[in-house]
Amino acid sequence: MLHYALIFLVVAIIAAVLGFGGIAGSAAWIAQILFVVFLILAVISFLKKKT
Repeated sequence: MLHYALIFLVVAIIAAVLGFGGIAGSAAWIAQILFVVFLILAVISFLKKKT
């Protein structure tokens, strides 16, 4: 999941540099959502392993 978030982040940066505002915004938004989901799943995973 973190891998996909990083891919969308790179796509957003490249699109922003090339001037594609709509694509950059969408890719950045997807990257943020995937990163938050990754963090939530990682915390849940760590909590389950400790119990």
